[in-house]
Amino acid sequence: MRFLVRDRILGIGDDYWIEDDRGNKVFLVDGKAMRLRDTFELKDTAGRVLVDIRQKMFALRDTMVIERDGEPLATVRRKRLSLLRNHYRVALADGGTELDVSGRILDREFAVEYDGELLAVISRRLLTIRETYGIDVVREDADPSLLIAVAVCVIHLAEKEREDR
Repeated sequence: MRFLVRDRILGIGDDYWIEDDRGNKVFLVDGKAMRLRDTFELKDTAGRVLVDIRQKMFALRDTMVIERDGEPLATVRRKRLSLLRNHYRVALADGGTELDVSGRILDREFAVEYDGELLAVISRRLLTIRETYGIDVVREDADPSLLIAVAVCVIHLAEKEREDR
């Protein structure tokens, strides 16, 4: 499954649509303005909230939390003890599953893996549409809304880190 995202610098209050490869709107990333912490909602076309994405307050490292129906689903943060700045870890709420995100995040060229198995590829290389990147969900049984939320979190954290420097 391929999704297309019009690239923009994510910030508080940004809203944008994610389309399928035929140009149909599939998900809305709804940035919530006027909040103490960065907050987004990933909604379907009917306006139902699929996942909430929030910056975790009072964390030593910048951390984003993904929730579904008010329950934690995943925590995203830059990997500790990594020589690469573009390496993030996603800890799922089940307590044992971790996803690895690595690549050139700011260039929108990275992958999401679980235990060495590719789940999704985020890339703008194969697209001819300017300022757009694709999210290719490789596994049929993967949760597209979770993988899109992970991409939103990682890009947001990388952009924020770049701004802070």
